[in-house]
Parts: sequence; C-alpha cells; structure tokens
Amino acid sequence: MSILRTLYYSFTPSMRLMARRIYYFPVDLYDTILHKRENMIPPKGMVFIGSGDFKKQGLHLMDLLIKHAGLSPEGRVLDIGCGIGRLAVPLTGYLNEKGSYEGFDIVKKGIDWCNKHISSHYPNFKFLHIDLKNDLYNLKTDAEAKHFVFPYEDKQFDCIVLTSVFTHMMPEDVDNYLGQIARVMKPAGKCLATFFLLNPDIERQMSEGKAKFNFCHRYEGYSLMDEKVKEANIAFDESYLSAMLDKHGLKTEAIHHGGWSGTETAPLDFQDVTILTIK
Repeated sequence: MSILRTLYYSFTPSMRLMARRIYYFPVDLYDTILHKRENMIPPKGMVFIGSGDFKKQGLHLMDLLIKHAGLSPEGRVLDIGCGIGRLAVPLTGYLNEKGSYEGFDIVKKGIDWCNKHISSHYPNFKFLHIDLKNDLYNLKTDAEAKHFVFPYEDKQFDCIVLTSVFTHMMPEDVDNYLGQIARVMKPAGKCLATFFLLNPDIERQMSEGKAKFNFCHRYEGYSLMDEKVKEANIAFDESYLSAMLDKHGLKTEAIHHGGWSGTETAPLDFQDVTILTIK
C-alpha cells in the first residue's frame, strides 16, 4: 500500500474531508470567481467519492446502467451510497416525468448539497441522510449497517445501483444490504453493484505484483487492504459472495472484472461490475 494512502487512512473521516477542501481550495476559488463550474457540479473539495472527472464518471455510470442494467427513462432508481450526486446529475437529463430517483448516503454534507442543488429543481429526485457508522466516512454514530432497514416499501425499484459501496463494507453489513435489495427490488429489476472480487486468477495477479491493489490481510471469505481501517477497501471471494446472494434469493447475471486486478484487457470500470437479479 502506498505511503500517501497509508497517511490518508490515518486521518479521521472529518480530517479527510477537511484535507480535501484545503487541497482543492485554489482550484475551487478560481472556478467560482470565473464561473467555470456548472450549476450542478460540486466543488472539487466537496467530492468525497474518489478521484477523476466528476461529470465524466457520472455519465459513464449512467451508460453502464442503461446498457447493462436495462435502465429506461421511466425507471425507478435507488442509488445506495449516492455520495454527492455523481449519478443523479446526469440522470436528471435522462429520467422522464414517469421516472424517479431515490438516493441515500451516510455523509450528510453530500446529501445537503444534493437537496439544495438537485432536488430543488427536480422534485422526482429525493435524497436522504442515513447516519451509519463506517471506518472511512463516519465515526460519529454507533448505528451499524448490519441492522439498517431501507426506508422503502417492498418491490419498488426497477434499478438499484451501488458504486464503491460494498468495497467499504464488512461482510455482515453486505449481507444485510443484499437482503434489503432483494426486498425493495421489483421481480424483474436489476442491481448494478461494484466490488473487489477475488478468484484464483486474480489472487495470482496479486501475488505476482500485476494487480493495482493488494489485499494482503486474509480472512474467511474476504480480505482487507488495511487492518487499522478495515472498511477502507475490502475484497470478497467470488464463492463467498455467491453464497450470500443465494441466501437472499439473488443471483449474479454477469460479472465484468475491473481494471484493478489486471485480468481484463478492456474492463468496464476500475472496480468489478456485477449485475444482480432475483432468482
């Protein structure tokens, strides 16, 4: 693991957010003064969901949903771990008046920004802050994801999406979320979820130093990148994930291994993209 990543993980969640605001302050100030930033694009210092071009990443994710999860303009979307609206922003131009979007996240600043800049203009887009504990993002509560019940009725959503969510959740939490997904997804619905997945080929890539990430702390069914910040990055054995899915009446329709492992020549994404359906 890189020195910078180790240093970053040594910070508290609030320190990580503050460090990003300070680092990007000159760029954000410049964009504000010269009106370089679009209305529904947040300042770089507020984006806590990874690096890269915010707008391009959102469009890429929407394209994945349309091509691989069958999202239509009339679809009902649930965005779990919606962050600061990366997917919601492009969907405002895709979903029609019959479609709808629900998103929730554990980082309140992101939800507040989305409600102010997106929901105020698009009433069919709704965002909720859910206060749950996470080593990487939120240590201000003892509420655990393994006990969380999604605040939605059964069989509500055509398309459910989780990007870089299960990569930051412990097995018990993932298990609960999969059960909730099976409950709120329509029988013909699809869930696009990204993971770091392990199988013999990928483990060989890691051992040979060919993978971009190395999950060296091994447990039964999963591996960690950092034992001190367990939820920083988590990889699951494909067989272990399959057993969890089966428990909740879900199945994997497709797995597209990501660029992180070096096993695919033309990956869809950096993380492994899975398409989940009801059995």
